[in-house]
Amino acid sequence: MKINWFPGHMKNALETMEKELKNVDLIIYVLDSRAPFSCLNPSFDRIASRRPVIYVLSKCDLSNDAETDYWKRYFAKKENAACVTVNSTVSGSAKVIKSIMKDMLSKKTEWNKRKGLNIPFRAMVIGVPNSGKSTLINNLASKGKTVTGDKPGVTRGKQWVAIDDNINLLDTPGTLWPDISDEQIGTKLAYIGSIKNEVLDIATLGLEFIKDMVKLDKSLLEARYSINVEEDQEALEIFENICKKRGFISRGREIDYERGAIGILDDFRKGRLGKITLDKRISK
Repeated sequence: MKINWFPGHMKNALETMEKELKNVDLIIYVLDSRAPFSCLNPSFDRIASRRPVIYVLSKCDLSNDAETDYWKRYFAKKENAACVTVNSTVSGSAKVIKSIMKDMLSKKTEWNKRKGLNIPFRAMVIGVPNSGKSTLINNLASKGKTVTGDKPGVTRGKQWVAIDDNINLLDTPGTLWPDISDEQIGTKLAYIGSIKNEVLDIATLGLEFIKDMVKLDKSLLEARYSINVEEDQEALEIFENICKKRGFISRGREIDYERGAIGILDDFRKGRLGKITLDKRISK
């Protein structure tokens, strides 16, 4: 499924990140743990390569534990990088990031002490839309200092946030890239809510999700919707069975595929289908 969504504010956001890079000491790169590899924005490559990086696998309460452990090791192996898993909805769960940041910037701390300077660390928080950046910052600050939401595009401009006396964070808008040439990556980003439903063929997306879930673990569909998925059963038939079970029927007694797709994707995004990781491990 070919998907591209790159509104003007995202282009402006990339330009702002480049300009602000000289003012930051470190990058906090937030990745949705359900699709961490798909959340890597090629437009961020230059930005992330010029500063130490802490990769944050967000929403780890929604992803498969074993797969999240794999991806944590994968990103931790990168040069000048660390990786943590965070459930930002749990108060205080992101505190470890502060200590890692101070460890990674210990040389700067020593240099500042020798010069008699007391300059706060500055970190830029980046990620695709709806990856959990603003929620993470609010967790670190222990209060709601940034605007959050469960749909992409909530943060439109840069926001500097002081999370304590020694650390300031720059919250940036969720940003995609101009050409998502890999259709599988684009589809996964749509599944996790990084692309607005309004620019998608939501019924087709729901059908594609059913296909992928059958390959991944059909028992999750069976358990959630009380259906039986037969061997080689067509995805459309499975989709229709779910719609009938959940009452996604129009007044004309026809199946409402759009409402069905919205309902199924909402179940996935809120963890009602179980703990799911969409990205496969990278073969060596």
